[in-house]
Amino acid sequence: MSGALSHIRVLDLSRVLAGPWAGQTLADLGAEVIKVERPGTGDDTRHWGPPYIKDADGNDSREAAYFQCANRNKQSLTLDFTQPEGQRLVRELAAQCDVVLENFKVGGLAAYGLDYESLKAVNPRLIYCSITGFGQNGPYAKRAGYDFMIQGLGGLMSLTGKPDGEDGAGPMKVGVALTDILTGLYATVGVLAALNAREQTGQGQFIDVALLDVQVACLANQAMNYLATGQSPTRLGNAHPNIVPYQDFPTADGDFILAVGNDGQFRKFCEVAGLPALAGDSRFSTNQARVAHRAELIPLLRQATVFRTTAEWVALLEEAGVPCGPINDLAQVFADPQVQARGLRVELPNSLGSVTPQVASPLRLSQTPVDYRLAPPLLGEHSEAILQRLLGLDAGQIAELRAAGVV
Repeated sequence: MSGALSHIRVLDLSRVLAGPWAGQTLADLGAEVIKVERPGTGDDTRHWGPPYIKDADGNDSREAAYFQCANRNKQSLTLDFTQPEGQRLVRELAAQCDVVLENFKVGGLAAYGLDYESLKAVNPRLIYCSITGFGQNGPYAKRAGYDFMIQGLGGLMSLTGKPDGEDGAGPMKVGVALTDILTGLYATVGVLAALNAREQTGQGQFIDVALLDVQVACLANQAMNYLATGQSPTRLGNAHPNIVPYQDFPTADGDFILAVGNDGQFRKFCEVAGLPALAGDSRFSTNQARVAHRAELIPLLRQATVFRTTAEWVALLEEAGVPCGPINDLAQVFADPQVQARGLRVELPNSLGSVTPQVASPLRLSQTPVDYRLAPPLLGEHSEAILQRLLGLDAGQIAELRAAGVV
C-alpha cells in the first residue's frame, strides 16, 4: 500500500474550493483522484491570479497559486458532459469508481443523467457526495451559496470583528474561506464513513453536505451560548466570550496573545506581571468573576503588558506555564522553528525548472504516510492515459472525441 486509501478511486467533478479540498484530502491519503475539468478552461481557480507560480527565472507562469492549494495528487481529465458522449464517458468512469464528488447546484447534474440515482443504476456501490450552499431541501435549496455570504448568513460574521463602540467596529469575515475548508473536511469525513459502512452492507449511499449546515454546526460554543440563554453573542474582537483574560494585549513592540484557561494560570500570570493583588481581588479571583468584570480587568492588564516586548512576555510566561504566543504574519509562520520542524512547507520540482511550494498535509500516519505530487499544471494532461487505461479507448477514438470537443 502506498497510502491508506490506495484502493479507492474518486471521480472529482467539483471545482473552486470546498469540493476540491475534499478531493485533495482523499488524494493525500492515497486515493486515485480523477479531476474532471471543462475543456479549454478547466477549474475556475486555474485563472484566479495573481499570484502565479514562478519559473526558473523568477517570472510568472500561467499556474495560479490558488489552484495549487487544493488540487495536488490529482489527475486532470477534460470532458464536456453537456454533450451526450461526454455524459456517457462520465457514467462509464463512475461505474469504475468508488466515490463521486460534485458541487453543482441542486438538480444541476440530473439534466445530464449524472445525478446520484442515474449513477447508482450503473454502480450500486458508489458513494456520491454532493456539496451545495444550502443542501438538497428547504426554501434556499436552489440558491447558489458562496463562502463569504455563508459566513454572513450563518452567523460567523456577527461574531467576528471589533465590538460596537470601538474604532473600526463592524462585522468581519474570516481571512480565509473557512466555511469552504470546513465543508471540504466534513465531506471527507462523510465519504470515509460511507466507505466504512459499505464494507458492512455492500451498498453505496448519497451524502448531502451544505455550507450553511457546516457553518452553523461550527459555531460550536457560541451556538450553545445562544441556545442556552436565548441571547445572541456579540462581537468581542479577539476576546473570548467565556474565558477572561483570553485575547490580545499590547506589548512594547507589538502585540501578543494571552490565553489564560483557569484560575491557577491567572495567578501565575499576575505573579509574572507584578500584579499579585489582582489574583486575590474578589472581582478577578475566579473566571466567572473575571467574565463579569471584564471591562474593569482588561484595562488594568493592558497598562501592564506594554512595558515588556512580545518576546519577553512569551519567554517569561512559557517558563511560568501560562499559555501565550506572538501574532505572526505568514513570513514569520514559515520561519518559525516548530513549523519548520514539522515540515509544513513542502517544495516539489515542477516542469518550469523551479519548485512549487506547498503546505503539507497535517495528517501524520505512521504506516501509510502522505505522499506529494503536484496539482496537474496542464489542463487535461492525463486525459489520454485515463481513457485508455479505464475505458479501453484507443488513440483513434480519443482523437475523434477531441475533434468533437468532448475531450
